Amino acid sequence: MQQLSAQDASFIYTETPNAPMHVASINIYDPSTAPDHLVTFKGILAMVEARLHLAPLMRRRLVRVPMDLDHPYWVEDPEFDLEFHVRHIALPKPGDWRQFMIQCARLMARPLDLNRPLWEVYVIEGLDGINELPAGSFAFLLKIHHAAVDGLSGVELITAIHDLEPGGHPAAATESWTPEAIPPPWELLARASVNNAMTPLRMAQSFVQSLPEMARRAAAPAATAAPTPSSSAPRTRFNGKVTGHRVIVATHFPLADFKRGKTIVAGATVNDTVLTVVGGAVRRYLEAKGELPTESLVTMVPVSVRSEGDAAAGNQVSAMAVSLATHLGDTVERLAAVHRAAMESKIMLEAVGARNLQQMSQMIPGALVGAAARMNAEFGLTDQTQPLFNFVTTNVPGPPVPLYSMGARLVASYGMGPIQNGMGIIFAIMSYTDALTIAITACREIVPDPEFFADCIRASHADLVRALGGSTDPVAAPKAPKPASAKPTASEATARKAAPPRATARKTGPKR
Repeated sequence: MQQLSAQDASFIYTETPNAPMHVASINIYDPSTAPDHLVTFKGILAMVEARLHLAPLMRRRLVRVPMDLDHPYWVEDPEFDLEFHVRHIALPKPGDWRQFMIQCARLMARPLDLNRPLWEVYVIEGLDGINELPAGSFAFLLKIHHAAVDGLSGVELITAIHDLEPGGHPAAATESWTPEAIPPPWELLARASVNNAMTPLRMAQSFVQSLPEMARRAAAPAATAAPTPSSSAPRTRFNGKVTGHRVIVATHFPLADFKRGKTIVAGATVNDTVLTVVGGAVRRYLEAKGELPTESLVTMVPVSVRSEGDAAAGNQVSAMAVSLATHLGDTVERLAAVHRAAMESKIMLEAVGARNLQQMSQMIPGALVGAAARMNAEFGLTDQTQPLFNFVTTNVPGPPVPLYSMGARLVASYGMGPIQNGMGIIFAIMSYTDALTIAITACREIVPDPEFFADCIRASHADLVRALGGSTDPVAAPKAPKPASAKPTASEATARKAAPPRATARKTGPKR
């Protein structure tokens, strides 16, 4: 039995029916490299079962303390049922990209069952209408609660079900798995009493441990002092209340474009270049709707504080605020501004000590954290609320070499993230081999035209390539669709064929 950290528990407390707090990845496979060019659903079940020991969180369920007087615990689920978590579905014909995005958006919108291990895998076949993919290609949609993983530990989870070669096999488990009895309420309350009584001592210990770092920063030259941050971000359509409906857009680009892009501005990084493209896309989208504010939009960028040797599961992240310079139309000027903003935010993060802040959050009683999170999720947003951020942009570097699952080659990987009241869109950036993907998850009422948003992302990327002196296919400035007379339906608010990588072999997908 293992207790959740305050940061992990906060994702449980803030979850609402319209804002489930899970993350997800879409992985698409080419079965032509698998034995006999075939992957079966039974084989997938066997593969997942054989690798459960590589990701212990997959057999752990959540147990909450009565009245949330302390943070919940992970317990090895005595009723674990693999077939509840691994599911098999197929798209109806023609099985095109638009249908695929609709299905992924619907699956993303559904909350996980908090009374079971907090993950699900959907095996999706019937993608034959996507001409850029081999016939018979299939996908994994992996959902897992944010309380269990952050971006980096999520990559480790994905790695657990993959091999570096088509014929790879996982290492055998060294110990047999043993489930645990669910602790009774009185035991959880007793633990909560002890934990809360020890809080003052832990606070004192944490303060003493942070003194050397505080002294070092106090003695630092004045030139390294952190800049004063802006108090808020401009209010936009992205900062309203969210519904339970989702849309997803997934696009992909050559990773080399972003690596070359950082050379435009001295000291810039690949992440700066990605944020510049995101800022350009958002600028185009809002400008086309006549909603572009004069102030720059601000994104929250998660930053890992995970050290070598830290446990893979759970969240060990802080965050920094980065201005996207959406008031600048020139790509090079925007990249320079984004780079300056990112550097200033990093200085601020180092000045306060991100890991120290994370450790300090452990000292807040669970009941207080839970009550505050629930009140903020339910009542904290009004029409007059000024946001600190407009949305989240998370960039997770993936494996630079091809991966295989059951011998089938992974050809594309896209990320999806949670949204909540006040931040109705999230950008998930992932790299894999020589490609970089930019995907958004958004509330359907906030982004009713995701196909137009995809056009804006592609146009912003084309601007970057032109700034590098390269040529691209002509990309006209995207035009916003005319407002509909009625609310969009789920099928009207989905991404069009946008981006899976090209392939030629045509083989067979998963069968039972």
